[in-house]
Amino acid sequence: MKLLWSSLATAVALSLSHAAQAQVLPNYQISNPWYQQAQQDLQKKLTAEDGTQAKNVILFVGDGMGISTLTAARILEGQQLGLLGEEHALSFETFGYSALVKTYNTDAQTPDSAGTMTAMIAGVKTDAGVLSVDEDIERGQCGTVSGNELTTAIELAEIKGLATGVISTARITHATPAATYAKSADRNWEDISDMPEEAVAAGCRDIADQLVNFKENLQARFPDAEVDGLDVVMGGGRRHFLPKEEAFNSSDARSAVEGDRTDDRDLTAEWQQKYSDGVYVMDLAGFDAIDPASTHRVLGLFNESHMQYEADRHNDIAGEPSLSEMTAKAIEILKQDEDGYLLVVESGRIDHGHHAGSASTALTDTIELAKAVEMAQAAAGDDTLILVTADHSHVFTIAGYPRRGNPILGKVVGVDGQVAMAADGLPYTTLGYTNGRGFQDLGTETDGDASYDQEIAAGRHDLSLIDTTASGYHQEAVIPKSSETHAGEDISLHATGPGAQYVQGVIEQSQVFHLIDDALNLVAK
Repeated sequence: MKLLWSSLATAVALSLSHAAQAQVLPNYQISNPWYQQAQQDLQKKLTAEDGTQAKNVILFVGDGMGISTLTAARILEGQQLGLLGEEHALSFETFGYSALVKTYNTDAQTPDSAGTMTAMIAGVKTDAGVLSVDEDIERGQCGTVSGNELTTAIELAEIKGLATGVISTARITHATPAATYAKSADRNWEDISDMPEEAVAAGCRDIADQLVNFKENLQARFPDAEVDGLDVVMGGGRRHFLPKEEAFNSSDARSAVEGDRTDDRDLTAEWQQKYSDGVYVMDLAGFDAIDPASTHRVLGLFNESHMQYEADRHNDIAGEPSLSEMTAKAIEILKQDEDGYLLVVESGRIDHGHHAGSASTALTDTIELAKAVEMAQAAAGDDTLILVTADHSHVFTIAGYPRRGNPILGKVVGVDGQVAMAADGLPYTTLGYTNGRGFQDLGTETDGDASYDQEIAAGRHDLSLIDTTASGYHQEAVIPKSSETHAGEDISLHATGPGAQYVQGVIEQSQVFHLIDDALNLVAK
């Protein structure tokens, strides 16, 4: 009855509001599509029902997906669809609730992914470079881990009996996905060969080892809990699971010796021995063969290192699934659990495209993330809280005064139709970087990392005869750096589903954990 009266009151208020508008506003203003669209968007929020409880939560993290990245990606996708672009919206930008998120680490104004993801998944801000431990730790010092471990939302979901999954297009042992399951004094300890001898001797375990032994490690910390381990794990980083011996190379190994491990352990074999109901896959054929209806556990390691950029997937030797495909299959597997699930999905290579100074690469992966979110929303159902955010931003700029609909990757053309010239008499692009490797004209090259094979070329260049919309063009940068850097401004959080109404205002990054906790009731209140 309360909801009925609320709906009636809203309807009456809107009716009166329309009547009042008609008295004071001209018809051409009320009938203007911009006016009507804004009014309709507000009405959706006013009539939304917020009382339902979430059964599932999906957290999407676009690594490095700052506000300028979202703006440029929405324009690019819109222009690819034949629109002017600026009026377009990425799938999750239509969600009814959003907030700005402060990203600093406890010891860093401009953060790194280890500290930021720890805040989101464990509810505690911490130092840069460490994984799911609090700020009392000293980076790189194994002995400081004990007593400072944090319990993550993924671990709490396991303890509660929910299905769990972690997906990334980066190495699955990379900072963002690793924070969900590992405790480490250094994000770089991805396998034992990356660790100092004293850390190994002191008993610290590498990140890949912690992934394979996630169930046992969690059971040791919570002996009374019944946990069955991560249900879905998919990403790159196969080298950290394989011995440093050519005999263990996979069919699409890019290095002469694919594995990095110096302890002679094959963790893929260990995982399969632990989970007789599990399916290990390393290529597209294996992925496609997975039947979600009969599969309960998956480990997919689709690349020696990071997975391919979205624009390069077709170049992979053995083939790779897209982020959308991994997300959709993970949901179908996890939703078999009647108790619900928590799934974390990272688009890790947005960040890498920016570090390489390639806007085309970063934006293409951002658009793929938006497609994955759209697919998840369709597959998951109304009982799922979907959160879409970033861990940090980049020094990626949108500048000048280009006219409406100007190609977002192009040179600035003003409202007069003329190519704009800077004070040095040269044209310039709308998109650029404050720092980084700088200008490259690599034609149709789609691998953003190709810039690392070139000399640093920061500063201004004559772009008059350069096609800056080509996939191989790398934007100019002001300050020369071996790699473009993160930025420190706020990022955005978008939400839909039960509990989404609490996503509002300017929040600390650690609040993301509490949104997940509240939706799934992970911590006893």
